[in-house]
Amino acid sequence: MLSTVYKAGRAPALLRHGRRVAVAPQTAQLRSLTSGVQSLPVRQPTESPIARLQKRFLSVSAARPGNAAQCAPNPYAYLDSGVIKPKEFVDVKKVLVIGSGGLAIGQAGEFDYSGSQALKALKEAGVSSVLMNPNIATIQTNHSLADEVYYLPITPEYVEYVIQKERPDGIFLSFGGQTALNLGVQMEKLGMFEKYGVRVLGTSVRTLELSEDRDLFAKALEEINIPIAKSIAVNTLDDALEAARNIGYPIIVRAAYALGGLGSGFANNEEELRNMAARSLTLSPQILVEKSLKGWKEVEYEVVRDANNNCITVCNMENFDPLGIHTGDSIVVAPSQTLSDEEYHMLRSAAIKIVRHLGVVGECNVQYALQPDGLDYRVIEVNARLSRSSALASKATGYPLAYTAAKIGLGHTLPELPNAVTKTTTANFEPSLDYIVTKIPRWDLSKFQHVKRDIGSAMKSVGEVMAIGRTFEESFQKAIRQVDPNFVGFQGAKFEDLDFELQNPTDRRWLAVGQAMLHENYTVDRVHELTKIDKWFLHKLQNIVDCTKELQQIGSLQGLKKENVLKAKKMGFSDKQIAHAVNSTEDEVRARRLEFGIRPWVKKIDTLAAEFPADTNYLYTTYNASTHDINFEDKGTVILGSGVYRIGSSVEFDWCAVSATRALKAMGEKTVMINSNLQSGPSSLLWLSTPSLRARAWLCRTVSRTCACPISCLCLVLPDLSRQQRALEVAAARGRLRILRTAAFVNPAPEMCLEWRQDLVHIC
Repeated sequence: MLSTVYKAGRAPALLRHGRRVAVAPQTAQLRSLTSGVQSLPVRQPTESPIARLQKRFLSVSAARPGNAAQCAPNPYAYLDSGVIKPKEFVDVKKVLVIGSGGLAIGQAGEFDYSGSQALKALKEAGVSSVLMNPNIATIQTNHSLADEVYYLPITPEYVEYVIQKERPDGIFLSFGGQTALNLGVQMEKLGMFEKYGVRVLGTSVRTLELSEDRDLFAKALEEINIPIAKSIAVNTLDDALEAARNIGYPIIVRAAYALGGLGSGFANNEEELRNMAARSLTLSPQILVEKSLKGWKEVEYEVVRDANNNCITVCNMENFDPLGIHTGDSIVVAPSQTLSDEEYHMLRSAAIKIVRHLGVVGECNVQYALQPDGLDYRVIEVNARLSRSSALASKATGYPLAYTAAKIGLGHTLPELPNAVTKTTTANFEPSLDYIVTKIPRWDLSKFQHVKRDIGSAMKSVGEVMAIGRTFEESFQKAIRQVDPNFVGFQGAKFEDLDFELQNPTDRRWLAVGQAMLHENYTVDRVHELTKIDKWFLHKLQNIVDCTKELQQIGSLQGLKKENVLKAKKMGFSDKQIAHAVNSTEDEVRARRLEFGIRPWVKKIDTLAAEFPADTNYLYTTYNASTHDINFEDKGTVILGSGVYRIGSSVEFDWCAVSATRALKAMGEKTVMINSNLQSGPSSLLWLSTPSLRARAWLCRTVSRTCACPISCLCLVLPDLSRQQRALEVAAARGRLRILRTAAFVNPAPEMCLEWRQDLVHIC
């Protein structure tokens, strides 16, 4: 099977040591399932290769004349044919689902998403569900999802109380993050599951413990010759110091059973290790002292396996930053962009081997450190559960990871499950992407005094956005604008010591890279030397820099030609960004662009890389296209999400938006949700877009297509009006907009209100 690495246009292996050249995306012509290999038809030995090619060409031409679209496969016909024999389902009548508790750094809306999907799967299977989660703001704690909800602490004592009262015969531990995993390990040691006859569904507690206990984990991987960083598991400070002397500095300390890398960090000498180990041992009974691989690439794979040993890799992701920064604090790109085909398949094969050896049943996340200029790699860790990256992988690929994992926990196998999103394949089908997804985290460190802004192996970010584009430049710049409306795209900021800022990562690192490349004329080689960021990414950022300088040389609105504007828009430039470069205004640039007939195209997340029609409800806009993937004939109600999670606006507004969506759907209304937060809930259409008012207004006009005003004749449900409230009230007062419902109100900053009001008045 052609890998997503190849199909997304990866750099050839020969270019790994120098400048990488972008390759145009290619459409896959071959596809196979990872498991269930079928026998191939035997060809006659007398038939020549040329004759076989002619026969194949003629048969394809006859089946698909002209430019007719290829028919989508029908998974239900495949399943009904009897080729796949369903396995006997797990006999459970009532299942207890453990949530993740209160939102915390490293454990937020991702696990509300995964738990909601598990409850959905249980309801479809006719299995009674009991949810235990004290977080009242989450979607999964709605009584419409679970049959019973207990707002109680996630501790063995309270779980035992619920088990005594409800008498479930099954329990899910894989959908509540580190909290549920730690709980399961404690209950197993206390013998509670055996005492009450409760069956752990999906991945066993033994496997969960194996993946978390660093000493057991290292021994398990040694059994299958999978390399890991040289490490020693210790329980005391003296043992940690002795282990570091044997391994050699620099080292990294990792805490077992820890959330979001809590208690981890790097030490370059004995004094730093003494402080680090003492702090880590107060958080965990066991720490791992291992050789530091800082500067290597960090890559992760999302893998799904069923009890019949069918196993696929759903998505692979690559960190923009080198190893040393927690993946939750790093910019992440899916699929990987800098791996050769050999590297991609080497890590893919290792991931499948690990998951099968550990006995994972459901979803699993495998993280690697990969040598930048070679084929050497090390396994960093394995999360034998739904991870933080699962929501990103699900939205990026259109593969419902949590839902599928829950079905597998009930005894289903991958070949017998239709993909609930695409409607055209089974769950045993690996996604292939013809677009690039970029995730950028958001920090709110500026809200605290005397806080250390450096980032490392312990996570600090409070939210993240996901942007989709056909090129890295496009998706990267879209993601930047989604993180904060004050950013216009790839840009810089002033730093007292720029080289120090590049060498020592903080929450403003990408701004330091922008300052160096845009304003200080640092070369790609110089930035790579200071940051160790892969040159492929830096060359892509250099493309943005070059385009910016071309626009600056033009210097005026009148000098802009169609090819200049189109090139910039394909690289993800906003109208405001172009206006800054040519000394004009955003409104004038927008008018100029519309004169040229340059408008964005609406595309679906295509998990089949255009090989077959894909029926997904995840949409994005791009200038790197020539047609829309959907028509806009049916009217609908637009629901504006709250954007990226931040302090003061988080999962509670996701609850508002999703609740509004479900209410409208119950009324027979078509709904369109606009949100850049990859952890958001379901709607008829989920528009993964920048949360700017102009973008939303454009969407409203596109959906309605009935009047000149872009947002008239359309109702909006506004769960979070923090930034748009007064601007939208202006439009409502002018009769341009009917606000259907206001679920929450947060007083916005006056300057933001003024900005949005001026923007909307111009649009209307």
